[in-house]
Amino acid sequence: MADTKEWRPKANPWLIAGAVMAATFMEVLDTSVANVALNHIAGNLSASTDEATWVLTSYLVSNAVVLPATGWLGRYFGRRKFLISCICIFTLASAWCGLANSLGMLILARVLQGAGGGALQPIAQAILLETFPAEKRGSAMSVYAMGVVVAPILGPTLGGWMTDNLTWRWVFYINLPIGILAAALCFLFLEDPPYLKDSKPGRIDYIGFSLLTLWIGCLQVMLDKGQDEDWFSSIFICVLAAGAVVGFVAFLIWELRVPNPIVNLRVLLDGNLSIGVILNFTVGAILFGTTAVLPQFLQNLMNYPALQSGLVMSPRGLGAILGSIVAGRIISKIDGRLWMAQGAVLLAVTMYLLGQVNLSIAPGNVIWPIVISGFAVTSIFVPMTTFSMATVPRQNMGDATGVTSLVRNLGGSVGISVITALVTRGTQAHQNLLVGHMTPYDAPFRNQLATMQHSLAVQGAGPVAAQHEAYGMMYQVLQHQAGLWAYVDQFRMLVLACALLVPLVFLFKKASRPLPKEMAGAH
Repeated sequence: MADTKEWRPKANPWLIAGAVMAATFMEVLDTSVANVALNHIAGNLSASTDEATWVLTSYLVSNAVVLPATGWLGRYFGRRKFLISCICIFTLASAWCGLANSLGMLILARVLQGAGGGALQPIAQAILLETFPAEKRGSAMSVYAMGVVVAPILGPTLGGWMTDNLTWRWVFYINLPIGILAAALCFLFLEDPPYLKDSKPGRIDYIGFSLLTLWIGCLQVMLDKGQDEDWFSSIFICVLAAGAVVGFVAFLIWELRVPNPIVNLRVLLDGNLSIGVILNFTVGAILFGTTAVLPQFLQNLMNYPALQSGLVMSPRGLGAILGSIVAGRIISKIDGRLWMAQGAVLLAVTMYLLGQVNLSIAPGNVIWPIVISGFAVTSIFVPMTTFSMATVPRQNMGDATGVTSLVRNLGGSVGISVITALVTRGTQAHQNLLVGHMTPYDAPFRNQLATMQHSLAVQGAGPVAAQHEAYGMMYQVLQHQAGLWAYVDQFRMLVLACALLVPLVFLFKKASRPLPKEMAGAH
């Protein structure tokens, strides 16, 4: 067997980096490019806006389920073959997404797309770490990290432009040329190291994988369908809740007893990693949840076209780049827990600012909180990676990163579902409260109605028609105000969630050893 330190790929390492970066860029781009197209997808496929968010959650859930099996599959099939297969699956599923003529078909395609995309980032990182010598791994992972950050900047703007000028289907068709290029480059330049060819993958934990799929699937469908089915008044939702609970308990018991689990839960005995998992889940839920509902707020209530809402959302990436640069320089000089705490405080401030929105705000009132939130999230994530892994034995690093990736995606899907459901429910509650003021006994309403009727009558409408039109216009205003208050409620609720992160970060024990430079760069 060749010595792992002596092996070098035949192709130029930067050509290999370009090949895996194309695949990763495509996958990361897809996590943000569809957000601004949800309203168009809902309208075209005869679905409600909250149903359209299943397009996002189905992808994240499928992605999360595949992540734990990535290492085993890469060893079993060979990393090169597995990566190329995943790129092909992702690309073909993207074409199916674009061709979908119903929401169900689109969700199935997104599940397949998520299954293909789940392995792209971890496999790409592993290939880069093996391809470059130790002294160049930091530079390679920095370039990789910059590519991962640039994709979310371009995603909303590109998705908005294509949705407005072409159709929402091009949000998925854009993956076809990138996917074909990535597959061709990987076919030409990638090769498996000899030690990987000689390693035996062992048996995969099929029961653990099945239980993981069961409880995550039941949980996500319950969260997505709960509002439509009136939650626990529905037998269907009760069955799903039971399946999620039973599946989760069985998963815990099985994974703690089996010798080679698909998700090594024993690593959670490490206190720092457990705190990191909680933070990953919570920050993932806040990040993905707000990223999903903000375009809906801008398009549904502010009447922004898809492109303009994408332009408003994109600057989050600029804040993330600045946050990564500053965090990388400052955490070596101060206690990283203090830097995470200021990130949580900043994130709470952005939620507070978004909680002050109204229907006459300028784009800057949303752009600045979004930029600050990008800075805040990376201020948390960069030192959190170091602290989470600081006390984990090196031989368990792979298991630990697998668990954190799983909970981050799971947190994102849960966050999108919960915040979307709360917005829908909050809109109904506020509408029920506000409609009580639309009576002839309410003087402000009566005066406003009379003014609108008079204005419509002057324009030529008859008395009856003017009255009907005035009532319709007033009800439309009521719906907008109810929707506004629902969004405001959720942003104000998230202020508390962000504030609770501050004491949590101080539960981390100080790092006894630094995280390897190449692993820090990967995040």
